[in-house]
Amino acid sequence: MELRPLRFIRNLGRMRQIVSVLLNHGFGDLVERLHLGGYVRWSRRVLFKRRDSQQPLSLAQRIRLALEELGPTFIKFGQVVSTRPDLVPDDILTELKLLRENVPPFSSEVAIARVESSLGRSVSSAFAEFTEEPLAAGSLAQVHRARHLNGNQLAVKILRPGITADIERDISLMQELAILIERYIPEAQVFDPIGLVGHFARAIRRELNLTREGRTLDEFQRLFRNDATLIVPAVYRELSSDTVLTMDFIDGHSVDSPEQLSRLGIDCSALAANGARIFLKQAFELGIFHGDPHPGNIRVLPNGALCLLDYGMVGHLDEKTRDSLIDLLVAIVRRDADAAVEVVEEIGQPFSEIDRPLLRVEIRDFIDTYYGVELSRLDIGHLLGDFVTILISHGIRCPGDLMLLIRALITLEGVGHTLDPQFNFAEVLQPFVKSAVRQRYSPTRIAGDIIDDVKALAASAHKIPISLSRTLEKLATDDLRLQVEHRHIEKLITEIDRSSNRVVIGLILAALIVASALVLRTELHSWWLSVPIYLLSSLLGVWLVYGIFRSGRL
Repeated sequence: MELRPLRFIRNLGRMRQIVSVLLNHGFGDLVERLHLGGYVRWSRRVLFKRRDSQQPLSLAQRIRLALEELGPTFIKFGQVVSTRPDLVPDDILTELKLLRENVPPFSSEVAIARVESSLGRSVSSAFAEFTEEPLAAGSLAQVHRARHLNGNQLAVKILRPGITADIERDISLMQELAILIERYIPEAQVFDPIGLVGHFARAIRRELNLTREGRTLDEFQRLFRNDATLIVPAVYRELSSDTVLTMDFIDGHSVDSPEQLSRLGIDCSALAANGARIFLKQAFELGIFHGDPHPGNIRVLPNGALCLLDYGMVGHLDEKTRDSLIDLLVAIVRRDADAAVEVVEEIGQPFSEIDRPLLRVEIRDFIDTYYGVELSRLDIGHLLGDFVTILISHGIRCPGDLMLLIRALITLEGVGHTLDPQFNFAEVLQPFVKSAVRQRYSPTRIAGDIIDDVKALAASAHKIPISLSRTLEKLATDDLRLQVEHRHIEKLITEIDRSSNRVVIGLILAALIVASALVLRTELHSWWLSVPIYLLSSLLGVWLVYGIFRSGRL
């Protein structure tokens, strides 16, 4: 990905705001290292730099406060990053989980106008009733209650006006900032700034596309049409668009109030087990799962059924990833550290050379820690946390959807313990793992895998003569090229630039000294010519030196 300065110029005002917020929260050193100081006045930059050392808050707290001040896009970025414990330290993760979208709702007049513009008809003709007061408001959208012409209760989700353009602008600036971070701050490459921004861009664009969220709701409703324990709100296509999503209104109880649920006659223990079963079915059997199952997105119906809300964040596990997870579990059961290491390398994305002997030792210790532990005593949250810690220590990144699954499992275990202190996730997980292992190593599946491998091998063999012919043709026409990648050459260029700037300053100072001596020795009657030339050259020299200092290349 290449740097595009035009984005900075086109969004100059927003860029100045971002830099000012960074300075205001004690990130003056970061601004200077990224050469972004030119976006604020020099006097303000000096003022903020003096405040850096007086900032009493921790680094994690300052990051959270900066993201909150920068608005919805950066708040969402922090929330998405909080799902990546393989990239972000624990203290920052803990602070990012405190991010809140304290965004006031937009006016009812604007909401009604957006609905009417989107649907192409008036609210009074589309709905039997439309409540002007919003039911809930977030950084991307707000929800209003309504009633269908047939009498059904509805929830109408409406995107904020201008939010798509604002987020696209901020994403483009984030991409440029990520490039600058990887270029000028080599130690930050461990966090994969460009990859993080890319992961965030995909996630938030999914949330902005309400038509896509509607299709996701339809997909979940189809997959669980025969499961009465999970209720998925129905989507009303004729009342929905890219900016408006109309669905059934589900009036349930909060999942984090077990006392109230018990008074209603709902078995909280069975409810916790059923919630875990539903999620594991999504992940291990269907390959698509709700990515944010926190208590605010879960409702309990009077009959004990569950309803999941907000399908903007959804994870996908393809068959290959699920197979790799099963292979990892089998390796752990068999205490085969070598096989586990191979699976870890296959699943993960190492950003540095892996110390395989040390990784094997730590995987073996991990297996020994949990091998033979009684199912009732197995803590899935700690197990997953320890596994992620091993990946982090060896510089191995996990695919975003896999980390989303791990985070969701840990969240669900917490919800289960809220409902039932004796809840054990491992007991619900066991039958799904056994079923997946049986399917993974069934004769039919193995035969299918062999056939697929033979087909792939035959296709590769078919391409060999063609590839060889192309290579020989290029060699005969002197068109064979080798691509060489220069790593860290930017440091050399920067040092050459700094050295040349120092030489220029030295020459300017030397010229000024010589000019001063010549002016002093000039006859009195010729001062009218030499003094203006001396002053003009001095001003130009000072201007050049100031420009070099401002560029940060000295």
